[in-house]
Amino acid sequence: MQDSPLNIVRGRDVSFIKEVEAESGQNVSNCYQCGNCTAGCPAAFTYDMQANQVMRAVQLGLKDKVLHSQSIWMCLSCSTCSLRCPNNIDVASVMETLRHMARRENIVAVPRMDKFWMSFLNTVQAFGRSFEIGTMVLYMLRSLRLTTDVDLAPAALSKGKLGFKPHVIPDGGAKAVGRIFKRYQERAKREGVRP
Repeated sequence: MQDSPLNIVRGRDVSFIKEVEAESGQNVSNCYQCGNCTAGCPAAFTYDMQANQVMRAVQLGLKDKVLHSQSIWMCLSCSTCSLRCPNNIDVASVMETLRHMARRENIVAVPRMDKFWMSFLNTVQAFGRSFEIGTMVLYMLRSLRLTTDVDLAPAALSKGKLGFKPHVIPDGGAKAVGRIFKRYQERAKREGVRP
């Protein structure tokens, strides 16, 4: 169903626009809808709203629509959109900001993607960098998709793409990364946000 002009006006949240701009450091009003971000996006086929549509919805202050969008969760953070923007808007930063805002409001439009992100971050917190098999196992347990991509494991293992042991950062680097996560989790707890 298309948004009527009346519904757009009713759903407009001007403070949302300012909040997105402040957190992302980007002036979203500079977006003039050229579509370059959408044209170059490798994940566009998974989006319910294309990158330029997300930017337009932010410009209109459509907080509920944007934060419930699957697109902000499917974004790869590859920054192709940002590189293609003729106005030098870091669209990827805006998408990441929106994902953080949605998380703070306990809105997760794509729960499997959230489970994957948390699994990935848990291994980074523990080892200072990604541990692929650990990420895969945590994701499979969290999502209850216990046979997901298991058929790919033999080929990946034979090519040395998956190690059974994590690569730990030397000289206490993993502990330093762990302290960053701990500070974030403490802040999230103080602010009442799900880390």
